[in-house]
Amino acid sequence: MGNALTGSDHSAVIITHRTARRPKSTLLAGFGGALAVLTLLPAIPATAAPLPDSSPRVVTPAERATAAYLRDAQNRPARLRAFFKDLPKGGDLHNHLSGAVTTEYLIKLATDHDLCIDATMTAVAPPCGPGTRPAADARTDSAFRQQIVRAWSMQDFPADQSGHDHFFDTFGKFSMATWYDRGKMLANVADTAVKQNQFYLETMVSPASDSAKKLADTVGYDADPAALHRKLLAGGQLDRVVDEGVEEADDSDAQFRQTAHCDTPHPAPACRLPVRWISQVSRGSSPARVFTQIAVGMRLAERDPRFVAVNLVQPEDGETSLRDYSLQMRMLKYLRGQYPGAHLTLHAGELAPGLVKPEDLTFHINEAVRVAGAERIGHGVDLVHEDDWRQLARTMARRHVAVEVPFSSNKQILGIAGDDHPFNAYRRYGVPIVLSTDDPGVSRIDISHEYQYAAKTYGLSYTELKDLARASLEYAFRDGRSLWAAGSAPSGYRPVPACRADRPGDGRPSARCAQYLAANPKAATEWRQEVAFASFERAHGGRG
Repeated sequence: MGNALTGSDHSAVIITHRTARRPKSTLLAGFGGALAVLTLLPAIPATAAPLPDSSPRVVTPAERATAAYLRDAQNRPARLRAFFKDLPKGGDLHNHLSGAVTTEYLIKLATDHDLCIDATMTAVAPPCGPGTRPAADARTDSAFRQQIVRAWSMQDFPADQSGHDHFFDTFGKFSMATWYDRGKMLANVADTAVKQNQFYLETMVSPASDSAKKLADTVGYDADPAALHRKLLAGGQLDRVVDEGVEEADDSDAQFRQTAHCDTPHPAPACRLPVRWISQVSRGSSPARVFTQIAVGMRLAERDPRFVAVNLVQPEDGETSLRDYSLQMRMLKYLRGQYPGAHLTLHAGELAPGLVKPEDLTFHINEAVRVAGAERIGHGVDLVHEDDWRQLARTMARRHVAVEVPFSSNKQILGIAGDDHPFNAYRRYGVPIVLSTDDPGVSRIDISHEYQYAAKTYGLSYTELKDLARASLEYAFRDGRSLWAAGSAPSGYRPVPACRADRPGDGRPSARCAQYLAANPKAATEWRQEVAFASFERAHGGRG
């Protein structure tokens, strides 16, 4: 399968687990959503939304009726769960693919490949020797199956282990199960997203990780970033690694499409979902390897439209991560200057008091935004501990730097929830927020859970939930311009002039709007969600 983005908007993925401890590179297939019927066409805005304008949010009769339905459902758990599952929920912009696969599916993959489980509940290669047993035993031994589930996820995690440690340890335990049939893994994650009424996915992967590591070790480190970059480029070395990343993506994409039956008369729901991926960089590695991985990811993002951005992964509180944090921000700043077409989102501020020294809480988000130039921030939990955090929040709002908020992950890893979470602080200062899942397979949650948690914990109205879903598409790194006029998000989301006379869900778009949507995949995805909102509001509140 070639790289060209044709009518099926192909996507491909290369994955590695959250902690990047895998001894070999791993790839995952990609997929795309067909841009067929224009009223269902996926799309996304090219630029981030501006600061809220002074106009009040106009609430439609249909929104008021749906809000009333939500209020009436508060004491009816089954109806409330159904409401949040059916709610259109934009895109997931913070998603680690290996951590997003359901644990049960990982067990199936381990079984399919005759893997063994050792005494620590770690998947290991066959044959199964002393102290191990076949993963296939989980089919008939429910107690054994539950042991694996608890070791590979946050379900009933042990009281004698911190949530932080158990969370990150899971990746090493199920790692080998993610080495095979990676297109199937992507199909599992994409299918879940579609069933959760989402319209777009950005997932984190590690392209050509073995080759990137070998190149870094061969070239070595040079404190002069320009000199180091030249050494990587010399003789086409860096481009050969990028070529490998593209080939891996092609292979994985083909595997995904076969698994999801995308080219048959009966494609799986996953085939409808546009996917882009973000290249992971293992922040706990040596400076040479970090720099090389950043360069590979950014060069890929400029060369292959399936790749859109770079992110640093692994625990932010790790010894190397803390020691080299400022150095890595400077690396990112330099390489962004070399690859201006690559986007940047960064895990920053995934820290809490007691986890690190107080001084380590004071600058991570600041440097991610002001030094590296991040366009989005993942987690951002330590906001109020940052130096001059109010000014930082104002800067983020002015620059339209969105925060990716995975509530369950923050609670499980850091113990931060409710009033301790800076969710409302970000909102007060006008910082854009997008809800995300992080590692829903490990966390044992889905995006509906995150929206329901937000509504209950922070007393969000229906229109506030709706605008959170809109924001998750508005701040996506998808190609094309937005459906929303400059200055209208996030306080009103007024359509661009080309579509201002149209009402999504009431027939097809006008000729002018249709032309705009056809030229802007981002706007088309947002239009598709607005059509879904119109249907949702008719079902839950009537036309109004």
